[in-house]
Amino acid sequence: MKDAAFGLVLALQFLTRLPLPFACPWTPATRLWAVRCYPLVGVLLGGLLAATAALFESLLPAPLLALALLTLWVALSGGLHLDGLMDVADALGSNAPLERKWEIMKDPHVGSFGILALVFLLLWKAALLFVLLDAGASLLLLVMILGLGRLAAVALLVLAPAARPEGMAASWKRDLSPRDLWLAALPLLPLAALVPGGVWLCLALAPFLMLYAWGMLRAFKGINGDIVGTAIEGGELWLLLVAWSWWSFVTG
Repeated sequence: MKDAAFGLVLALQFLTRLPLPFACPWTPATRLWAVRCYPLVGVLLGGLLAATAALFESLLPAPLLALALLTLWVALSGGLHLDGLMDVADALGSNAPLERKWEIMKDPHVGSFGILALVFLLLWKAALLFVLLDAGASLLLLVMILGLGRLAAVALLVLAPAARPEGMAASWKRDLSPRDLWLAALPLLPLAALVPGGVWLCLALAPFLMLYAWGMLRAFKGINGDIVGTAIEGGELWLLLVAWSWWSFVTG
């Protein structure tokens, strides 16, 4: 149980900006538990967003509340995954040979494709949050969306090859097996039954994962930390769209 607790703290320290001033051991066991806890971190962040929405929905108009939620969403993760999104967008937009793409992804400077990807992702997220709020949708959907977004990252780490033997993805992938993916998904199963549309969101994650993994492996021949972070951002956006479509169908 101590390894699991350390793993949860490591996952929170890595994936969020929540203040947790604890020094946790980095061992094979705690590393495995940290990956298994990725979806739990998403559930926690989604719960904070849903609680914020419930607290302020009577005080703020829907457009301002949507923007406030998105701001908190980005702040809680420290923009970690958005940085990866911009790096991947710049590399893909370059249409350069493979090795040059990797050089572009490692470049700390942000190019035009990265800025465009960031702007449009945030605009789409804000718009989808607004239409969900405006439609009176249950914001518990955010608990599932953020949890499943991080489950997508676990799936990539478990199932996709690392592009380089060194680096963040290779470090996190070490010793992972399909069993770890199932353990990571386990906490989401009861939530899927409790959250309106939760089962539909779980089913909708599969086609996104398959298409995204195919595209990244075709473009880069493997994954790295930026590609894993982009899977979280892209998965969240896709699931927001699915949530709005499902809610519109149910209430329509």
